[in-house]
Amino acid sequence: MKITFMGAGSTVFAKNVLGDVMTCENLCESEICLYDIDGARLQESYMMLDNINRNCNKGRASLKTYLGVENRKEALRGADFVVNAIQVGGYEPSTVIDFEIPKKYGLRQTIADTLGIGGIMRTLRTIPVLEDFAREMEEVCPNAWFLNYTNPMAMLTGYMLRYTGVKTVGLCHSVQVCSEHLLESLDMKEFLEGRRELIAGINHMAWLLEIRDKNGNDLYPEIRRRALQKNDTEQHNDMVRFEYIRRLGYYCTESSEHNAEYNPFFIKSKYPELIDRYQIPLDEYPRRCIHQIEDWNKRRDELVHNTALTHERSREYASHIMEAIVTNEPYKIGGNVLNQGLIDNLPSDACVEVPCLVDGSGVTPCHVGRLPVQLAAMNMTNINVQLLTIEAAVTKKRDLIYNAAMLDPHTAAELSIDDIVKMVDELIEAHGSYLPAYH
Repeated sequence: MKITFMGAGSTVFAKNVLGDVMTCENLCESEICLYDIDGARLQESYMMLDNINRNCNKGRASLKTYLGVENRKEALRGADFVVNAIQVGGYEPSTVIDFEIPKKYGLRQTIADTLGIGGIMRTLRTIPVLEDFAREMEEVCPNAWFLNYTNPMAMLTGYMLRYTGVKTVGLCHSVQVCSEHLLESLDMKEFLEGRRELIAGINHMAWLLEIRDKNGNDLYPEIRRRALQKNDTEQHNDMVRFEYIRRLGYYCTESSEHNAEYNPFFIKSKYPELIDRYQIPLDEYPRRCIHQIEDWNKRRDELVHNTALTHERSREYASHIMEAIVTNEPYKIGGNVLNQGLIDNLPSDACVEVPCLVDGSGVTPCHVGRLPVQLAAMNMTNINVQLLTIEAAVTKKRDLIYNAAMLDPHTAAELSIDDIVKMVDELIEAHGSYLPAYH
């Protein structure tokens, strides 16, 4: 079996996914191909994985590196699974641009990788790269599964499923830990074991629709009571999602720092006091990037040069998906797929996050039915932006970028149409060669 990892310079993430592969008996003899455009980071990931392969896998996996676009097709040739973890434009210049130019217009963001003007720009510079991946995959590994981890998840996965012939599923980290985080934060750990849940919606705004204990008792009444009490009496880092529980009735999969910018409610220049009230970390992603860059110099020796490095299988979906498909042993995930009747009150061309069964036949999503109307409405405010941005990327029409930004809930709440247009123009100009189609 051949597994190709796109963006293998993401060393820590490569450790989780490919370390999982090498510690799984059904996958441990795979040919693992590492692809990146950064030679130094690619070599570091290779050295790290080589240590894990020796220490945990008796050297049974085959590791190869492929550097640069000119070697990409060979990295993909004959692959059974392609894991995507690229970031086009990196922290510098692109993330800095995504934050600093909107800030000039009074538009503040927290993460800017999913929705909002930052998410729109990230999509526009990433889809052309994914288009190249797809055309090469259609040629040299037409039956491969494309496991997408790159954000903006819904927009990139939606593009792949609608405009390419590549079998694609989008995977996020937040679904697996959603209810666990909620119960722990409300001192309800005794209900963790044996709990049953249903999660559905869109990426980073999927909803914990049902949660029951091992005996089938509904946990939501007590969750709602405790969540409201906690928000009224404490300052904590999940206040936005707990406010969702108060106003919408349900908990959301992704963190409060993410969700703060997916709506018009919390980051408002006219109400600056809301930032402190809801503990919203403005400019959080640039801070994380700087910290990660600084931290990497310390962690490099620990990961790359540690000849005794080992790994234990994580909860990341990727290896479990591969194993289920290879062995035909079923495994349940929360996956990002085209709607096509899965959620009745969301559009069919939206990318939704729903329970999926994985086995030898591939990834089979489950029908969920209707979301509570207020939750579907919240999702739609995000889906509108997602669909317009995908259309802009496919048609290369700048007007559709304006439309996407105009309909973004947070952007529209803060800026006039004229300022939105000016901001978009400035962002396109600043991104330069990353957005050549719009110049």
